[in-house]
Amino acid sequence: MAAAGKPWARWLYSLALALLTPLVWRRVWREQRPARPRRERLGLIEAPPGPGLWLHCASLGEVIAARPLIEALLDDYPDHHLTVTTMTATGAERVEALRREAGLAARLHHRFLPLDYPGATRRFLARLAPQMAIIFETELWPNLLAACRRRGIPLAVVNGRLSPQAFARYRWIRPLIQDALCGVDWLAAKSAEDLARFRALGMAADRSQAVGSLKFDISVAPELRSAAEALRTEFGNRPVWIAGSTHPGEDEQLLEAHALLRRSHPDALLILVPRHPQRFAAVAALCAAHGMAAPRRAQGQLPSHDDAVYLGDTLGELTLLYGAADLAFVGGSLVPVGGHNLLEPAAMGTPLLSGEQLANFADIAETLDEVGALVRVADAGDLATALATLFDDDAERLRQGVAGQRVVAANRGALARTRQGLAQLLQGE
Repeated sequence: MAAAGKPWARWLYSLALALLTPLVWRRVWREQRPARPRRERLGLIEAPPGPGLWLHCASLGEVIAARPLIEALLDDYPDHHLTVTTMTATGAERVEALRREAGLAARLHHRFLPLDYPGATRRFLARLAPQMAIIFETELWPNLLAACRRRGIPLAVVNGRLSPQAFARYRWIRPLIQDALCGVDWLAAKSAEDLARFRALGMAADRSQAVGSLKFDISVAPELRSAAEALRTEFGNRPVWIAGSTHPGEDEQLLEAHALLRRSHPDALLILVPRHPQRFAAVAALCAAHGMAAPRRAQGQLPSHDDAVYLGDTLGELTLLYGAADLAFVGGSLVPVGGHNLLEPAAMGTPLLSGEQLANFADIAETLDEVGALVRVADAGDLATALATLFDDDAERLRQGVAGQRVVAANRGALARTRQGLAQLLQGE
């Protein structure tokens, strides 16, 4: 196990967290679904019986990206159950959906991650007693990681991601992050650049390596592809593009681009999919304010030929909707968010567009750029022009879609390397 770090930094952090308790609980009370017990946030969980593993995914996007790993862990350790924790209710709903879809209800479980109070983390780990803890991407909660270290629980960070912006913020609290990283027994970074940033914050070189991005190990089931093709048929013979995982300030630009596109392609359809479900109603109202009433998928509606926008207000269907479009714009990239997963539409063979702000996926974007599988735009006008150009060029759309699929296929392998590393960690090698 790793040596102790800088506990004084963690003590100061815990004091600050205690002082902020009213604000923290107000947010938890507002965001967590009443049907789920809020006591789980204090570590008061009911643990599944028998030996188990624990995987933490922050929210919906991480659960979706971690699905290949979840299935691999259940395959590799058939005598263990797997508990997946999330911070958000939407992430919890996705885990529950996965349990139903994959028929894994007996061995796959969900709990909410406790708030990072020392007592809550101790109770959580005492009750769950996992034989191994796995953090997906960058959820470095100092007291939680310290509690794992004290209990001797092997802990891994997989698909480790640290953007330049996050690195700059963490440098201001480097003693605290260094202390947290002392609780990490193995860190599998998604790129050499991410690895270098983790090591600059104090991650030991002999316990960390770059294994590639797990997001490349996405697979598309034949049934999903068939469902996407069937939905595309429902839309009829018209140009269809999708804007997925969109954010406030971005939807307005996308609707402006769509209005410009419809000057040259008057029957074009936009599938608009906001990132966060609490924004579905607001985005529907925004569409109406732009003179584009949007049928809503959650209500079982389909767009008529006169409808300009289709609101994708469901959870867990983004990949399906990407596959039902002719072109895909990935959101969080026209506003300073850092972008979202470019590989979901690429795996479906849907040509890709995005804004310029892709800090969270810079390495993946560069790989796509190298083969001409990504079109970047600066604003609504650029986007409208790029869409019109691609809709008028069937051959280029086909080339870009195939190029994106080949990038996904060529970069698979991180999952196998991650499985090997986790097996060695669990065996104490």
